[in-house]
Amino acid sequence: MFGGGGFDPQKMQQMMDQFGIDIDELDAEEVIIRTADEELVFTDAEVQRMDAQGQETYQVIGTPETREAGEASAVESGDGDSGGNGGIPDADVEIVANRAGVSEDDAREALEEEDGNLAAAVERLE
Repeated sequence: MFGGGGFDPQKMQQMMDQFGIDIDELDAEEVIIRTADEELVFTDAEVQRMDAQGQETYQVIGTPETREAGEASAVESGDGDSGGNGGIPDADVEIVANRAGVSEDDAREALEEEDGNLAAAVERLE
């Protein structure tokens, strides 16, 4: 369909326009995919939204951190175990510490200063 001569972005754009396909980059701070067993948390993901004749499709590119299902939703509702330190879940502290390459104490402090926002805490520490 595209031939063996390589990728031609202009031709690709013309084909997408012809078929009514529109792609937008989203400035996502965090993407969470919840399954019955786990949550995949993308804090530094590239997200694209493709609209093809009214049908929207999202593409998430990145490496997720994994946590057990229910950790974030329990904390959001105020019913969950926050790890005992300032309402910040231990799983979130671990994610920020690993992503930013800092100690868990520094990660917890950044999360508290950013009201639990993982992306903002990582950005603060980098």
